[in-house]
Amino acid sequence: MSRPNLIYVFADQLRYQSCGYAGDTRAHTPNIDALAQESVNFCNAVSGHPVCAPYRASLFTGKYTTSTGMVINEIRMLPTHHCLAHVLTEGGYETAYIGKWHLWANELGNHYLPRNSFVPPGPYRLGFDGYWAAYNFHHLYLDAYYHTDSPKKIVMPGYEPDGQTELAIAQLRRASESGKPIALFLSYGTPHSPWTADNVPPSYMAQFRDVEFSSPPNYKPRNDPYADRWARFKRGERKLLRKWMRGYYAMTSNLDWNLGRLLQAIDALGMRDNTIFVFTSDHGEMFGAQGRRAKNIFYEEAVRVPFLMRWPRHIPAGSISEACLNTPDIMPTLLALLGLSIPAAVEGMDLSHCTVGEIGPEPEAAFMQGTGATAAWVDGHEWRALRDRRYTYAIYRRDGQELLFDHQSDLYQLHNLVGDPTCASMLERFRALLLEKCKTLNDDFETCTWYRDNWTEDRIIVRTATMR
Repeated sequence: MSRPNLIYVFADQLRYQSCGYAGDTRAHTPNIDALAQESVNFCNAVSGHPVCAPYRASLFTGKYTTSTGMVINEIRMLPTHHCLAHVLTEGGYETAYIGKWHLWANELGNHYLPRNSFVPPGPYRLGFDGYWAAYNFHHLYLDAYYHTDSPKKIVMPGYEPDGQTELAIAQLRRASESGKPIALFLSYGTPHSPWTADNVPPSYMAQFRDVEFSSPPNYKPRNDPYADRWARFKRGERKLLRKWMRGYYAMTSNLDWNLGRLLQAIDALGMRDNTIFVFTSDHGEMFGAQGRRAKNIFYEEAVRVPFLMRWPRHIPAGSISEACLNTPDIMPTLLALLGLSIPAAVEGMDLSHCTVGEIGPEPEAAFMQGTGATAAWVDGHEWRALRDRRYTYAIYRRDGQELLFDHQSDLYQLHNLVGDPTCASMLERFRALLLEKCKTLNDDFETCTWYRDNWTEDRIIVRTATMR
């Protein structure tokens, strides 16, 4: 029997809490919800560094941010890692990558220029040497563009996720006829902002015309003092929150529709039973919770992501894994399921046994990193955190501020337990575990500008932890 196909679909900024299967009654996600009934649901999956580029670097290397060097957005990754697509190609897979890449550009503010949006064939595609229909990043989705193997922008008429899904289906159709296994990665840009009416098809906005959106229970009217400029609300923006949420949910509804089209095509092509299908997201969105917007923080709204994996006759349908799946764990888990070797430099843990409900090693907690402002060399926003099945522990570098939340009994993380004497032993446990994890990974909890001064030149990574 040939190796199974791999289809990895990931949204941009879709949080776990905004999916219907996770309990959000406002969400229009029937296809995602149906997929959850056919999959294993990793209900404690988190984004190890909840920012676009750091997530992608960890996904493709199986390493943590302080080993990949992708400490902020809008820097260019050093292509010296033995990545997921390299192993897939070596294992006989055809690769295909469609959508947002975000590991190439290094000119903040100039990302629409072809020299920043086009990733040339070669080492900077990190092993994706097959079909390529991608761009570094953009978030205007009507009549958007992509590149293949030249700087020429190819316009995608209509709504971008619709066109990207059609490209993916075409590749699956071709693969079904070739007899060679395919590893297809589909990186949607939605539901990332801007959430304006001119950036979402009217029919999807209409679905939420009469839906009531309100501030979350942990909404704070003042900006979080630890927030960078991407996470702070500017004057007048808080008044737009309900409109933003309407656009966000409308984008998610469209994404769900496209996911359904993709799943139907897989069935029609006879690929269902021999395909590992993953649906997830790179990180979430705060929407005013804790006085923040966007991501790049350890709170649940930013780090907790959907992670559904389907493989008929191998993975029990409708099962739940409570393992603390983290971004670096994805690469070794997938490779183990595919029967391929895991590179020795991978730092994540193989959790393939968790997909079938078997007992085996699991992370004691997911280790999460925040290494600076979202896309600028600015100090004062660095943090480290641990999340296990019940608690989240975090510490800021700037002043040593610690936080400890019981996210089971305190769903919205409103009560910091650091000063609670009944939690003293728990706090010491997390302190020790954090020190151990940092030491193991050679993570010295540096400032953001330290990486600028020691690892990069002109926003291009030239040095990483393994090269010290």
